[in-house]
Amino acid sequence: METVKKVIGVILSVLLWGIILLTALFTFTTLATRDSNSVARLAGYTPLMVQTESMSPTFNAGDLIIIKAYDPAKLQEGDIITFHTIINNEYALNTHRIEHIEENGGVRSYTTKGDNNAIPDTHIIADGDIVGKYVARAAGLGKVMAFLSSSTGFLVVIVLPMLLFFIYQIYHLVVVGINLKKAIAVEEAQSKAEQEDAAAAKLAEAEAALAEAKRLKEEAEAKLAQAQSAGQTGAEAAGQTAQAQAEAVSQKSNAEE
Repeated sequence: METVKKVIGVILSVLLWGIILLTALFTFTTLATRDSNSVARLAGYTPLMVQTESMSPTFNAGDLIIIKAYDPAKLQEGDIITFHTIINNEYALNTHRIEHIEENGGVRSYTTKGDNNAIPDTHIIADGDIVGKYVARAAGLGKVMAFLSSSTGFLVVIVLPMLLFFIYQIYHLVVVGINLKKAIAVEEAQSKAEQEDAAAAKLAEAEAALAEAKRLKEEAEAKLAQAQSAGQTGAEAAGQTAQAQAEAVSQKSNAEE
């Protein structure tokens, strides 16, 4: 049972950390790229959400596309690029295909056009406007990115999992603390029992030694009493012998007279 709990705990920790790190990565990147004048990059790559169908069927609205930082001098006609431009009188990022490249005096300019558009883009693009080159897409993932970058998505996918994770960690710490206290109590009880057993053993040894000493004392007293009794009997016998001899001498004297 304990093994199952540990396995479940490890799996939950890995899943939560994976969700938190992945979502934080996408959310940070998405929030950073909202500003049209600055684009966040991770290892040279930038994920972007497709807002319109201007490049359909190459990629569609709701897709996630990956842009890689690229040297403008190496771009060719037909490449798809992301660039700074003006849309509806506002600065924005746009991703279209290069239809024509013109070079004057070593300075390049680019005419772009959406695959699904009938006419080229109005604004001519310079090297400084280019953010990067399109390299890949993930169909439909842009909608997920849009949700993650919203307040609700941030709350549900970032704040809530982190809150649950920290609650689980607190619960885990409480359980560990309780188990530690139990282990300490058991150890103290065992130590106390061992001390009591040792004291009892010493007391038993002392009592056994005292009993042995008492026995030896009693034996010594018995031998002493026996010796005293034997001495008294010898003295009485010697007295009786002396008395008999005296009586014999007296009788002999009387006979001679």
